[in-house]
Amino acid sequence: MGSFTTLSRSSSRLLFRQLFENESFTYTYLLADMSHPDKPALLIDPVDRAVDRDLNLVRELGLKLIYAMNTHVHADHITGTGLIKGKVPGVKSVISKASDSKADVFVEPGDKISFGNLFLEVGLCDMFAFVSFIVWIFWTVMGNSFDVWVAYILLVRATPGHTMGCVTYVTGDGPDQPQPRMAFTGDALLVRGCGRIDFQGGSSEQLYKSVHSQIFTLPKETLVYPGHDYKGFTVTTVGEEMLYNPRLTKDEETFRSIMQNLNLPYPEMIDVALPANKVCGLQD
Repeated sequence: MGSFTTLSRSSSRLLFRQLFENESFTYTYLLADMSHPDKPALLIDPVDRAVDRDLNLVRELGLKLIYAMNTHVHADHITGTGLIKGKVPGVKSVISKASDSKADVFVEPGDKISFGNLFLEVGLCDMFAFVSFIVWIFWTVMGNSFDVWVAYILLVRATPGHTMGCVTYVTGDGPDQPQPRMAFTGDALLVRGCGRIDFQGGSSEQLYKSVHSQIFTLPKETLVYPGHDYKGFTVTTVGEEMLYNPRLTKDEETFRSIMQNLNLPYPEMIDVALPANKVCGLQD
């Protein structure tokens, strides 16, 4: 079982931890706004086997966990979102509506996700553009005036191809947001690789278009945090992958040929993980 933080990043406002689960080679990400009195936090792609580790860290850091989010319905491990909801009352699970699975919040254009006292949310165009754009604004009364707290935002981009419901979570580009920006790509884009496309409605054409239109259009210095890594890498950048990714630097036809001839073994966990992850990781 993964038992340590492999990468951290912090400032006066942002707390960030990259956590590793070594049976499925899965990365889980913890983000929190330390400037807000409640220290609201979220987890991206938690794994059931590592839930106790993750929640212990949340408690040690004095955070208030608000969301347990998934980038897609996983086939190689069971999500920890259901267990987290049972252990931490009030936590909401989040996944894309296109995933056709159970959750408290489905990401799609126009949906509002409450985070703190007040929020401003802007939904953008179609499934190949931003799915939602959330800004949380916190008001504190100070005499006859108001102070405005603008929390960190996550932009949700639909990046299908590995599965039909994949999304990439991207930090905002405003002056109060983390710089360089951060993209949590799940299995759509890995360090020098990408997710397979031979199950769950996968499509090489969709994946190629998703990465090139939704991830490679981000600033080149954007930090890319993948859902998995099997060679010891923790992070890459958009610019690096545009130059060195051995699959996605090719033209679309070559990419399609590569993906159709990977000859990967049948995923060991898929028959257990998929049914469980359709219901938030908890079978009835």
